[in-house]
Amino acid sequence: MTYSEVMQALEGMGTEQTKNTYLRHGAKEPFFGIKIGDMKKLVKPVKKDQQLALELYESGNHDAMYLAGLTVNPKTMTEERLRHWVSKAYWHALAEYTVAGVAAESPFARELAMEWIDSPEEMAAVCGWSTYANYVSITADDKLDMTELRALLGRVRDTVHDERNRVRYVMNGFVISVGAYVTELTEEAKDVAQAIGKVHVNVGNTACKVPLATDYIAKIEKAEKIGNKRKTCIC
Repeated sequence: MTYSEVMQALEGMGTEQTKNTYLRHGAKEPFFGIKIGDMKKLVKPVKKDQQLALELYESGNHDAMYLAGLTVNPKTMTEERLRHWVSKAYWHALAEYTVAGVAAESPFARELAMEWIDSPEEMAAVCGWSTYANYVSITADDKLDMTELRALLGRVRDTVHDERNRVRYVMNGFVISVGAYVTELTEEAKDVAQAIGKVHVNVGNTACKVPLATDYIAKIEKAEKIGNKRKTCIC
């Protein structure tokens, strides 16, 4: 498929209802308003053309940018391109999912996550925490830096309630991810979850809720799924 053909196909998938939902969550024009399930119909043809995937991200159209994240090969992404992608991730869906998922499966996951976590730009910091949360979900425990993860858990415990709005959301998610996927640190993550309690995030005019980390980890523990790694974090 050509770039024009993909954009035309995307336009045909959009609905006003989905578009209005995305607008309430923070998306900005231009975009069509496409459900992710419908968008995935284009994954196979776009994956065959990696240059096309990169062009879609450059479009500035949220739907096309999200599709780029579903189709680009993260192993071929350079640090420079990933930094460019995060600079264009203007709202949390792109930062938390599109860029974070691709970065987490790239060869530069941990380094870029740590770089972005310290960014003064809210969406870059959001991407950093989400990248690391995704990274631990797909990486064997013996390949993880436990000292670094403990330090990050401590950082969440000490600073989460003073952080920027959406950063609070992903820091809470980081605690859940470490508790769920890193067996060695599950108890420490549970202690941090207990210490931070409920994390308050302004989610605007939406029905979204911030999960309570203690309850979320307990639910995974009850299902006996602690330590079960994912095959991919791109979704």
